[in-house]
Order: sequence, then C-alpha cells, then structure tokens
Amino acid sequence: MTQEEILALSRKVCKNTLMETLDIEFTEVGDNYLMARMPVTSKVHQPDGVLHGGASVALAESVGSMASYVFLNTEEFFIRGIEISANHLKSISEGFVYAKASFIHKGQTTQLWEIKITDEENNLISIVKLTTIALPKNK
Repeated sequence: MTQEEILALSRKVCKNTLMETLDIEFTEVGDNYLMARMPVTSKVHQPDGVLHGGASVALAESVGSMASYVFLNTEEFFIRGIEISANHLKSISEGFVYAKASFIHKGQTTQLWEIKITDEENNLISIVKLTTIALPKNK
C-alpha cells in the first residue's frame, strides 16, 4: 500500500473509537515507523492543566498498535497490546504532541515498539515501550 492508502485506512478504522475521541490523527508512515499527532487541550489535561499521562499512553498504544496492524499480516492475525511502560519526562499544556512508533523487534508472534512522544519543538515529552502480539484468527 502507498502512504496515502495506509493513512486513509488508519483514519477509517479509527471511526467511533478512543482515537477519534482523543482527536488522534495518523500523519506519516515510513518503511518501519508510523507517526500520529494529538492536540493538547483541556480534554486531555489532568486537573492542574497539563497533559495527562494516561492520554500520552493512549496515544502511544494507539500508534504502536496501528503500526503493528499496518506492518503485519492482519488478514490472518489479530493484533493486541500485551504490555506497555511509559516514562513522562516533560509536561505540556497546549499545542500538539507527536508520537512516532518504530520497531525494536519484529517477531512473528510478538513485536516490540519504541514510541517517542515529542512536542512541536521536538522536545521529548514521553518515551514508551509497547509489546504487541499477533494472535491467529480462527477461520
């Protein structure tokens, strides 16, 4: 698939999901990565007015899981996240955050992703590791 087809598919499968609720938009795809962005507004703030860590983790799992969906054979497999860990390094209260999911390990059964979340000035906001699993579909 072309980059445009992958991004169109990503938009299509996000209808009526958490990704749509959080206004996550997939923006770029490469040979081994996928990027998305999310607006930082009061909708994703914690009570003191900065980006909630849970929203960052939701963004990271969304882009990592979608990357697995894009780069693996989803006609034969379901993709599920099985473990996620995040370190939040810097706060942000407005603008956009950008998440780039890149393969660390692309196994047939499990995949390990590094997801870097940055702000508009490319400051590192959070770094996340996500493990996904490919489960066979019963036909």
